[in-house]
Amino acid sequence: MQDDSGKEAPRSPAVTSATAAQVGAENSIHLNGHAVTQNGHNPTATPAPATQFEPRPLSPAPAPTPIIPREQWGGKYEFLLSCIGYCVGLGNVWRFPYLCYRNGGGVFLIPYFIMLFFTGVPLFLMELSLGQYGAAGPITVWKCCPLLKGIGIGMLCVSTLVCLYYNVIIAWTFYYLFSSFQSPLPWSCDAVANAGLCDNNITGNGSTRKMLSPTENFWNERVLGVVHSEGLHDPGPVRWPLALCLLAAWIVIFLCMLKGIRSSGKVVYVTATFPYFVLIVLIIRGATLEGSLQGVAFYLTPDWGRLANAQVWNDAASQIFYSLGIGVGGLLSMASYNKFDNNVIRDTLVITTGNCCTSFFAGFAIFSILGHMAWKKGVPVGEVADTGPGLAFVAYPEALALLPGSVFWSIMFFLMLFMLGIDTLFGNMEGITTAVLDEFPQLRANALHKSMFLGALCFGFYLMGLLLVTDGGIYWFTLIDSFSTSFGLIIITLFMCIGISFFYGVNQFCQDILDMICHCPPWCGKVLLYFKACWVFCTPFLLLFILTYIFIEMYNTSLHYGSYVYPRWGKALGVCIGATCCLQILIWAIVAVSKETGTLKERFQKSIRPLNSWRVNNTNIATRAQESLEAERVEAPFTVTLTDMDFTAMTWELGSEA
Repeated sequence: MQDDSGKEAPRSPAVTSATAAQVGAENSIHLNGHAVTQNGHNPTATPAPATQFEPRPLSPAPAPTPIIPREQWGGKYEFLLSCIGYCVGLGNVWRFPYLCYRNGGGVFLIPYFIMLFFTGVPLFLMELSLGQYGAAGPITVWKCCPLLKGIGIGMLCVSTLVCLYYNVIIAWTFYYLFSSFQSPLPWSCDAVANAGLCDNNITGNGSTRKMLSPTENFWNERVLGVVHSEGLHDPGPVRWPLALCLLAAWIVIFLCMLKGIRSSGKVVYVTATFPYFVLIVLIIRGATLEGSLQGVAFYLTPDWGRLANAQVWNDAASQIFYSLGIGVGGLLSMASYNKFDNNVIRDTLVITTGNCCTSFFAGFAIFSILGHMAWKKGVPVGEVADTGPGLAFVAYPEALALLPGSVFWSIMFFLMLFMLGIDTLFGNMEGITTAVLDEFPQLRANALHKSMFLGALCFGFYLMGLLLVTDGGIYWFTLIDSFSTSFGLIIITLFMCIGISFFYGVNQFCQDILDMICHCPPWCGKVLLYFKACWVFCTPFLLLFILTYIFIEMYNTSLHYGSYVYPRWGKALGVCIGATCCLQILIWAIVAVSKETGTLKERFQKSIRPLNSWRVNNTNIATRAQESLEAERVEAPFTVTLTDMDFTAMTWELGSEA
């Protein structure tokens, strides 16, 4: 039963009786042309003369809307591997080790784990639980609180921006992977083209200008072409070798996602496990190298004074968001394909623990080999360490080039980067496709239309990504990377946390989680008390702290790539990119309130009430398809008590109509 606003309204006994009459057709008799349901016997009432009123034929029931069943994971391991592959990405390899050594070595683990336990894990569980309970994507799931539908739209915007630039990283990886099938490696000193560079770096020429190493030269000139661009305003022509690599990357994404989670769920068995094999091999190889302990010591040496620096805590929080993929919609979408009774608390603990352990151990693989390079070049480790693309495509390839069998190690490393990137992109793309398919379910019913939609989406991303593979594309890449997951993402997760905790109700949300875990172990209920405290107090407070620091830092510092400082209009463009994502919350909240009736307070109260379709999930597709023939139905057995007043009133109504 719904009120005028489409929300679930309390039903009176009379309404319940009328609804029950529709269900129990086999227990119905006709009285004066009306169907009256009883408990298997006729009423004692005087019927009206049959000659006075002709029985009215029952109006045909409206044709039911066909139920399009949602896909489900082939097994719990597919979901776990997909989430681990989504979370364990390039940030674990090229960002965490750098942040660790920059922010006090082993001391950085203290704020990192504090932010993990009080921000990362609670928000991770909230997203997984919301998606699994609602069995819907990031937009449709907000039937639980229509006022906050803009959170789902904002997640879609963030996912779009991340997909736009993230596949460019995979294109760079492809370029290096293909280039690795050469001996010697094209960025090593053994290559003929680099002989002059290596000789100059060894002998020196008395110039104050810093000479580029062969790896820097390969990265800046042959891959990026950034030396031919003056800045953001001068993108230059498209670099077609990179454009072909980008096209190959999108073709791989399209083929792996062609059949939805049925295909991507099988691919992750390889893409999510292979990086661990490579990391273990790199750790073992690095441990045998001279100078590796110097690099590990540089990685973990504690600097306790850094704990008083606010930037350390901000870096810890940003790394949690960056690596866990919170607030982008990928987690929510992947959880929506789970079975309703999946133990979401157990999965949260397993995935987040696995992700953080991977980040920590990846540091040993990175810094043991960087320590060997520093020892061989006779310089401190800090001079060879870098972050982001500089670590993955400059410092580490240079270190690999110094190893015996460098071609093999280079192929293994860039194959690992490809696997890490492709898994993360699966999750982001799943967030976009699930959101659209839930809003337009007719696409899900037709395999051809779904394939055409996915193909058009991938091709559109490819065309937009061409800007990022021009000579000046790295400037645009850095701009989108810096602002797409900055303050806008924090605001989205903050409103998600507040909306679930205070609008939907934290007690109701915890009960929903317990309803999903049918055989709930005793420890689950106790752990939920901790999460409840985090959702209401700790997490919003820490998110506000992070947001405040981001705004202060954004105001006081300039954005730069290398020696290039971004102009004011470039930074303003980045702010607009981030604001576009979070402003969706305000825009769609206004739309939700304007659709309701009554005073402003009444409209607000109606817009935070769940829609009556919110609790329809996919526990049993066949049963739900049958139940959905009616908006609300009463399950048999049931009891309906009728009095003489009911039949007298019915006769009077018929007489008045005549």
